[in-house]
Amino acid sequence: MSSAAEQEAVTGERSAADGRAVADGRPAVVVNGARRAVPPTAVPARPGTPVPLGARFRTGPDQVAGTNFALWAGGAEAVELCLFDGPGPGAGERRVRLTELTHEIWHGFVPGVRPGQRYGYRVHGRWDPWTGARWNPAKLLLDPYARAVDGDFTLPPEVYGHVRDWPEQRVADTVRDDRDSAPHVPKGVVVHDDDDWSDDRRPKTPWADSVIYELHVRGFTKLHPGIPPELRGTYAGLAHPAAIEHLTRLGVTAVELLPVHQFAHESHLLDRGLKNYWGYNSVGYFAPHAAYAASGTTGEQVGEFKRMVRALHAAGIEVILDVVYNHTAEAGELGPTLSLKGIDNRGYYRLQPDARRYADYTGCGNTLHVVQPHVLRLITDSLRYWVTEMGVDGFRFDLAAALARSMHDVDMLSPFLAVIAQDPVLRRVKLIAEPWDVGSGGYQVGAFPPLWTEWNDRYRGAVRDFWRHALPDVREMGYRLSGSSDLYAWGGRRPYASVNFVTAHDGFTLRDLVSYERKHNEANGEGNRDGTDDNRSWNCGVEGETDDEDVRALRRRQSRNLLTTLLLSTGVPMLVAGDEMGRTQRGSNNAYCQDNETGWVDWSLRDDPEWRPLFELTARLVALRHRHPVLRRRAFFSGRAHSADGLRDLAWFTAEGAEMTERDWYAPAATLGMYLSGRDIPGRDEYGDPVVDDSFLAVLHAGGDPAGFVLPGPPWAQRYEVVVDTGREEQDAAPGTVHPAGAEITVPGRTVLLLRAG
Repeated sequence: MSSAAEQEAVTGERSAADGRAVADGRPAVVVNGARRAVPPTAVPARPGTPVPLGARFRTGPDQVAGTNFALWAGGAEAVELCLFDGPGPGAGERRVRLTELTHEIWHGFVPGVRPGQRYGYRVHGRWDPWTGARWNPAKLLLDPYARAVDGDFTLPPEVYGHVRDWPEQRVADTVRDDRDSAPHVPKGVVVHDDDDWSDDRRPKTPWADSVIYELHVRGFTKLHPGIPPELRGTYAGLAHPAAIEHLTRLGVTAVELLPVHQFAHESHLLDRGLKNYWGYNSVGYFAPHAAYAASGTTGEQVGEFKRMVRALHAAGIEVILDVVYNHTAEAGELGPTLSLKGIDNRGYYRLQPDARRYADYTGCGNTLHVVQPHVLRLITDSLRYWVTEMGVDGFRFDLAAALARSMHDVDMLSPFLAVIAQDPVLRRVKLIAEPWDVGSGGYQVGAFPPLWTEWNDRYRGAVRDFWRHALPDVREMGYRLSGSSDLYAWGGRRPYASVNFVTAHDGFTLRDLVSYERKHNEANGEGNRDGTDDNRSWNCGVEGETDDEDVRALRRRQSRNLLTTLLLSTGVPMLVAGDEMGRTQRGSNNAYCQDNETGWVDWSLRDDPEWRPLFELTARLVALRHRHPVLRRRAFFSGRAHSADGLRDLAWFTAEGAEMTERDWYAPAATLGMYLSGRDIPGRDEYGDPVVDDSFLAVLHAGGDPAGFVLPGPPWAQRYEVVVDTGREEQDAAPGTVHPAGAEITVPGRTVLLLRAG
């Protein structure tokens, strides 16, 4: 059936649910199929102000305390503020008609409304999905600017703007559902912000000195034995000294928190008894996710989050938020009506040319229309709020390419990137792009402008392939180890534009990367169809866990190789919580809905004799990185000689001890030597003095058998001292073996050697 025919087929149902005003001018609702006028408002409202958006508690000029409410709702015909005072989810509703309209912002000041008040909105307008209009006043909507949210989204049929179980499913989204959703949805909470952060000291770690640790607030703390049970899984748990002790012992400089914006669970997960664990399904861009609060959900979560940030800052650790501004939890045309869809569907979302359906560059059903000024304002207001009032230090933008699209194509001169570049608050914080989306032309690694760093998945692929001995040549590995100049040496960008990682939340853990060749996502209930098949993993000969000690030892060695490579590479390393002590997800590479032991960090591993050495090695490598500026350069290598003796800042060697030629780069190789000169580091220290460091030779050998390697002679060094040897389970704290230059040493199979040149 054509779109026109479909529209004609449901005209009767659609017009019966028409939400236009009745004759007296008051908005209408539909009750049992009949349009009735909304009762007169029970609560008086003063005009208030259109700025700031959201709910702001204040005292008026006449010293009357109350809250100013302001909501952008372009195209709406009427807006009602709904205040909830009863004990039940939808009980005690009082409605306030907002009569003031300024530049499409509905606003009013309500005396007597104080912090802790729960509220939502009902927005009236046309119901015409064929043109993208989906107003439905029967649905209570969450304020996009709500700073706290009380309750959870359970997604019964009442929260859908359309009749979810309409017999003709192909047109179900065009038939309006007039059941009241208020008893079934969370409410916004009025919050009073009076914190000036005067007692906080931000670490302000330079990018080049940063070591990022990606973690999940709940998963990192849920099983920690040193955290009181009532605090596990919460912001307060992450602020606890037992959690911070692990981070400081490891030496990381920043935590990157998986989404903490208020999010909702997808209906298909709830139907299977699961929940969205990772949180990439945002619905409230100003509110810390209430389920992670130990202190309460009627505003207390805001203070708890701030205390967490302060505690991390006091330990010298920055807080970076993984944020999801590319889409919301309202999904596509068959998704629920929770907030933006019911406020102004056409204004907030990118729609396809027929306007009924959504443009989807995210794989999640919808894409925010960031070129619209009010949408751009929502995002930037949210970002500034988290920096200035919640104390965070930066952001990692999920599917950032979707935000950089202009009308259709990804555009590095897009309004979003332009606004960020000139914003006096946001241009000073850490900005990390996930530089792709799922749309055409969405892969943009290396393309983001200065100020931005990027998740470098080409680094991930090259390092994984090298250690499973699957690289067709070593050019890719050379670029990735030395800062990815082929991607980032333009426009004033620096090596720290590359956020290097071997694993992330999405995919295998480090231990699983060396234990599985196939994904095992059966527990997600999707027939193991979800999750990528491009894992570039090697199971060391046995799929999954095994009692074979030789296989287990090889897996631990491969784990050491991967982490050592990461922490010796130029760029910003990112570790994933638990990888440093052998966390496993039993082969799941898509644990997004596993809020259980699969997704949580197993803290017993830190004291497990089998995995404790990996933690100690990781901490040692991070400390080595902090001590040696040659490992965290602020400028790209030149590869040129800077002195008469011919010593260069970066040199590459074959196993024969000869410098690599052009031909060598285009051939596969199991062994690679990388020389880093500490004598030729660009820049000055904080006192204006030249930066001078030790020089190092890193030898990476991915072959299974031992191999000889000739140590380069002068001018590179006279002798070499072993600093790290991943062939050893335990690393010696004392100085290692010293070899003379020119000697041929034996490198054990699948080993990294780091040698100090002297």
